[in-house]
Amino acid sequence: MKLVVQVPCLNEEETLPSVLESIPKEIPGIDEIVILIIDDGCSDRTVEVAKEHGVREFVHHSRNQGLGRSFHDGVVRALELGADIVVNTDGDNQYPQERIADLVQPIINGQADIVIGDRQVDRIEHFSGLKKKLQKVGSKVVNMAAETDLPDAASGFRAYSRESLMLLNTVTRFSYCMETIIQAGNKRMKITSVPIETNAKTRESRLFKSMPEHIMKSGAAIVRSYMMYKPYAIFVWLTAFFFVLGAIPFVRYLALWLSGDNGNHIQSLLLGGVLINLAFMSAMLGVISDLIRTNRVLIEDDLEHTKKARFGKSGTEMLRDQTSVAQFDLPHAQKRAAAQSSGETWTTSL
Repeated sequence: MKLVVQVPCLNEEETLPSVLESIPKEIPGIDEIVILIIDDGCSDRTVEVAKEHGVREFVHHSRNQGLGRSFHDGVVRALELGADIVVNTDGDNQYPQERIADLVQPIINGQADIVIGDRQVDRIEHFSGLKKKLQKVGSKVVNMAAETDLPDAASGFRAYSRESLMLLNTVTRFSYCMETIIQAGNKRMKITSVPIETNAKTRESRLFKSMPEHIMKSGAAIVRSYMMYKPYAIFVWLTAFFFVLGAIPFVRYLALWLSGDNGNHIQSLLLGGVLINLAFMSAMLGVISDLIRTNRVLIEDDLEHTKKARFGKSGTEMLRDQTSVAQFDLPHAQKRAAAQSSGETWTTSL
């Protein structure tokens, strides 16, 4: 069984050595461990430091493209390498890499498709009281959307089985954490948690500049992911909400008319008409969204078959194919120059 540990990095030359040195060299049930560095537009010596520590597999972005895109490209490369399990950690050393062995065991034993490291938010010293509460609220919202019961939905320390990655399709570029849980929950994958202790804080988060920005971006990602799978739930509530509000002015007008009030209360009818129209529009949008959801399901089925056709080989067969292709591949320098000129992504194997 092959494990790929992917490490998204953005200028992590100072903390990356600690990360790489703490990744286990041997894990029971794992035959091969490969470390994959995602260079998300690094401008320091991150890549050179990784090479000095023996890393041979890289995904390069010519400029910063965000954590969501880094996760996506890392997963694609890991599947190309024939990974049976993919673990995602971070280059800032916030997660305890020595716990990777515990993280992958439920997948090895066939007990889970995805395993998330529960940071036990209440015990993180550098989290403020407000941030701890917001993390809990965020996890509850995600659990409601995904029909799961996870204590720390925002944790990026995760293990994915090969089969789960065939079914997941990330769209959000801000962060993949919420989106993948909602997708996995709605696709009835088995998700479990393993309690972990986080390392000391090394730097401020680069995902967001302020707490309001984090709330807005995370909230938008949750709503977008939820609407992909259960749009009717949102639009049914909107339809009912606007219909009830629209009925109130009509009831008021009827009550005044029955009481003999001969005043001109046309404004009640206008307001009620506008709100009833909004209810009708919400119902129509719900129908359209549900049709789009159905179309998405069909597209994802097609993507699943495409992924299995592309990555369905064993790790040994893939490495053999890559070795034969590499003999005719462009040199790294030419790849880098071509990618930087077009803003693309490229991979290297040393």
